Formats: sequence, C-alpha cells, structure tokens
Amino acid sequence: MADTTTKDSQPAAAPQTSALKSFLSGGFGGICLVAAGHPLDLIKVRLQTSNQYKGMVDCARQTMAKEGVRGLYRGMATPLIGVTPTFSVCFWGYDLGKKIARSVGGNGPNDQLSLTQIGFAGAFSAIPTTLLMTPMERIKCVLQVQTAGNMKYAGPVDAAKGIIAESGVKGLFTGTTATLMRDGIGSVGYFVAYEGIKRALTPEGAKPEDLSPLAVFMAGGMAGMANWAVAIPLDVLKSRLQTAPPGTYSGVRDVLVKTVQQEGVSALFRGLGPAMVRAFPANAACFLGVEVSLKIMNSLW
Repeated sequence: MADTTTKDSQPAAAPQTSALKSFLSGGFGGICLVAAGHPLDLIKVRLQTSNQYKGMVDCARQTMAKEGVRGLYRGMATPLIGVTPTFSVCFWGYDLGKKIARSVGGNGPNDQLSLTQIGFAGAFSAIPTTLLMTPMERIKCVLQVQTAGNMKYAGPVDAAKGIIAESGVKGLFTGTTATLMRDGIGSVGYFVAYEGIKRALTPEGAKPEDLSPLAVFMAGGMAGMANWAVAIPLDVLKSRLQTAPPGTYSGVRDVLVKTVQQEGVSALFRGLGPAMVRAFPANAACFLGVEVSLKIMNSLW
C-alpha cells in the first residue's frame, strides 16, 4: 500500500495509548463483539463443516427447529470467558506493533502512522493472540458442530477434557498454523480498514479520536467486513482442521488440497454470508466498546 505521507509533513496523531489501557479496552471490546455476533458465528461454523444445510437461513431454521433459540448460542461460554484475555492481548499486541513501527520508521510519539505501518501492527498482533485463540477456537468449534442428536460434550470444560484425553494437550492446539495465518492476514485488513475509514470520515482540522459514536460504529463494522473478506478461506480450513477426527488431515496444505479436490474452490468461501452479516454489528460493537472504554479510562487517569 503506497505511503504518500513524508516524515517531515506527517499530521499529528493522538498521544500513544498505554499498554494497560490497550489491554483493558481490548477486553471490553471483545465482550461486546461476542454478545453481538455469536449466533451468526455458530451458523458460519456449521455451514463450513457440514453439507446438510442449503444456506444461512436454512441453517438458522434447522438449528432453531431442533434446538430452540438457545441452540444459536451453543458454545458461547468459551469465547465469552476467553474473549477478555484474547482481545486484551490482541489490542495490546496491536499497540506494541505500532510502537515497533514507530521505532523502525523513526516516527515521533505523536506522528500519525501510515496505513502500511498500521498493517504491520495488525499482522504483529496476531502472533501473541494465536497462543490464546487457538485452544478456545478449537473448543468452540467442536461444541458448535454438535447437534441435538449428537452431543459428545456437555460444555467447554468437558470438551477440553475430551480433546486432551483423545489427543493430549497438543490436541487443543490443532489448527494453530491456520489460526495464525487467518488472523495475520485478517488483522491487516481489520486495522487498516478501521484506521483508513476513520481518517476518511474525519473532517478537515479535526482528529480521528474525536469522531462521533456513529462514525466509530460504521468504521468498526466495515473493518470487520474487510477482515472476513480476506480471511474466510483460511477460516474454513481452520474450522475443518479443528472439527475433524484425529488423523483426518496432516496440516493446512492437506486440508486445502482435499477440500478443493472434493468440493471445489467454492468450498473455501463457505460461511462467507453469515460471516459478513455477523461482521458488521459484532465488530462495530467491538470498536465502539474499545473507544468508549478508552475515553472513560482517559478521563479517570
């Protein structure tokens, strides 16, 4: 992505956020994201791992018919419990990535970073996040593909115990490479879109951090859609790796080859509909939660 801003003419940016504030605001934003988007995430995973549904609406209809409305929230405990540390680490990693970009690029503490630098920071955030995200995604996906007539695990703790009994602790980290690839690529789109849209919506002479809640909501929603637009193929591979019986696939390349050979390239985009529908409200809520909590913390200390 071209960077036309010269070092000597960079616009001023907001003062750097402390690591602690980034950590706490990220956790609150993650809670907002899960609360707003879990039902559509469940539909996405079921579409990605099963051929029994005709589409998003059919999956939702069958799920509610067999399991009730509560079925749409199956597996929510895992991301809800784990989302605070995961998104805390994500936004902490993003903040650290921005500091590294400043150091390497020679930017001052209040200089606005280029979108290329924002992209680097976004990709960097996926490295620490993956360590927490992978086992939680593994448990969540295993629970989400269960149906009323096929309940192998009673909940997150039972699923974790079952996976460890079946494959050892390493079983919880099945799909680590796919998760890192998905989140690395997705986070570039995520944070670049968010910052770019915020800057585009900022009136001349104003600061992006002074945007209205509606503008932040819109930028966050579009950022979520940008994330899934580039990350969905790797998410499909990750979901299949994490829900398949042990020994089905040897890795990311193997699941890619087998998926394309058996179902065609279109299978890599299965679940894109609910992912995009979920992305806007969930990520709009996430970034709004991050920005609001940051403003509250900045007013307190």
